[in-house]
Amino acid sequence: PDLFGMYRLLHGAVQLDPYNIDAYYFAQSFLTWEAKQYKVANELLDHGMKYRTWDWYLPFFAGFNSAYFLKNYPMAAVYYKRAGDLSGQDLHKSLAGRYMQESGQTDLAIVYLAAMEKGEKNQSMKKTYQIRLNAFREVKRVELARDRFLAEKGRLPVSVEQLVHLDILSPAPVDPYGGRFYLEPSGKVATTSKYAFATKNK
Repeated sequence: PDLFGMYRLLHGAVQLDPYNIDAYYFAQSFLTWEAKQYKVANELLDHGMKYRTWDWYLPFFAGFNSAYFLKNYPMAAVYYKRAGDLSGQDLHKSLAGRYMQESGQTDLAIVYLAAMEKGEKNQSMKKTYQIRLNAFREVKRVELARDRFLAEKGRLPVSVEQLVHLDILSPAPVDPYGGRFYLEPSGKVATTSKYAFATKNK
């Protein structure tokens, strides 16, 4: 296919009518999965957000592109937060918090989710926020212990267990999702649960 020609057509369409949702939908499907032009797709979606200020689909699409294709988790968090604010949907809000933490912004993720938990009226979602908050607070404890070890030893610890064994991290962190916290080679704190409850096959 004439990828450049298709892009010019889409670009021209949204310049003529920036409210044309069909152009953004087509851009999202064509430019990402077919043309693999992820940044270009997000540029068009950003353009649409300036006009379709009520439409949560556009930041949701851009958040997906940022996380799934571009691995730009800070930007994904920004887009998902906007989608959550516009839609009021708890999934989008939860994704925003998750990608804030994924991008190394644990403090920001905690503050964000604490605010969401405080204002949430639905008890089921309130509990969901509380569990995620507890997990991120445990992550923060591990991060502080890791940073202390690095400052004292001049190198990263090899494992969470090492931090516990040296009494730098006490008590041992507990993942409320049932996983096990570990350190990636870069020093990033991760968990085997990926912040989700495991489903058992029956």
